[in-house]
Order: sequence, then C-alpha cells, then structure tokens
Amino acid sequence: MNNDLSATSAVEAALADVRSRIAEAATTAGRDPEEVTLVAVSKVQPAERIEAALQAGQRVFGENYVQEAKGRWPALRERFGGIELHLIGPLQTNKAGEAVALFDVIQTLDRDKLARALVKEREKQGSLPRLYVQVNTGEEPQKAGILPGDLDRFLALCRDELGLSIEGLMAIPPEGDDIAPHAALLAKFAKRHGVGKLSIGMSADYETAIRFGATHVRVGSAIFGARPPKAPAG
Repeated sequence: MNNDLSATSAVEAALADVRSRIAEAATTAGRDPEEVTLVAVSKVQPAERIEAALQAGQRVFGENYVQEAKGRWPALRERFGGIELHLIGPLQTNKAGEAVALFDVIQTLDRDKLARALVKEREKQGSLPRLYVQVNTGEEPQKAGILPGDLDRFLALCRDELGLSIEGLMAIPPEGDDIAPHAALLAKFAKRHGVGKLSIGMSADYETAIRFGATHVRVGSAIFGARPPKAPAG
C-alpha cells in the first residue's frame, strides 16, 4: 500500500512539474500555454501510475499499441470522463478498424495503403478519429513516416482524392539529434499546407519543441518514470 501511495505521489508531482515547464516554455516563446496539449505517454505503464495521472486531472494520453490500449482504456473511460486517446505508434493496416473504434486521434498516418484502409473504415463505422500525418524528418530508413520529399503528394492524395481531413503533422526525430531543426521543418510544412497542429517533442526536449511551435508534446518517462520491461511473450 505504501508503495502504491509513493508511486501515486511521484506521478502527481512529476505531472505538476511537466505542466509548469510547459507553461513556462510557452510563455517564454510568447505563446499562450493553453495552445500546448500534454499527451501523457502511457504505453507499458502499470495501471496505478496511469490512474494516478487521471486522478491528478490528466485526460489526454498516448498509446503505441492497439491491443494494449484496447485492454486498458474502455474500462478507464467508464470510470473517468473526458479522456482523449491518441495512437502514437505505427498502425498496421489490419488493425485499422480497431484503432478507429478506440482512438480519438491517430497521429501516425504514413502511407497510401493505410489512408485507403481508413477511408474504408469511415464507410463502415460512420466516422474517423482526427488524423495527423507522421513525417520522417530524419529520413531514417528503419523508421515509419512519410519522407519529406513525398509529403506534398501524400497530403494531396489524402485530401483531394480520399477526402480525409488532416488536422496535424507528427514527427519523431532521430534519437540524440537536436530537435530544433526537426521542429522547425515540421512547422514549415504545416504552414505550407495549412495544417494547424504539430506533435513533436518528448520528455528530453519538449520545451525546445514548444519554442518552435509544437501544439502537442508526448511525455512519458518525465511523468511516469522509466517504463517497466515488457513481460516475455508466452
């Protein structure tokens, strides 16, 4: 019990610190702190840490895996009102239907096949989550995301041919890179294409991302602590 109370207190304190830092970073950049949404990254976190964040008033969460989120969030939505759930991990086409049913925002639209699958789900389910296009700003071959040189074509496909409304752009810069040029590039793309939301910045660099226009920052370890190791399959 004492361990549970300690974990709860630690999450509440860390969440308050992150919120304060977001407000300070926005104010320093001449922005309204209300323009910045904190997405608490809850993947692989124990239930008690997530509930501690919910008890402290956090309502926007990011998950990487459809199945993990499906096992966790329906019950939490029944207990806590106003939850907004973002998919921030790669989406397999065969999971599109489940993702559309579960998430409020999909931040990782990144290829033609997935865009077409989402259109089919819109026809089946009658609506779609809000959509962000993931941009591979570091042009890393192993990483998901539309390459910068293909973004114009892909946005035209989504909007003009498929009738998808694109609310934002998202990026995960290469590990260890200075986030500033990646955030600036994403902001340039957003301005060029009339996109209002920018999801970039994580625990180590969200304050810099805010300075360059991030409207959504995805913060996990700075709130919840290090993720526990995943249990072995089987």
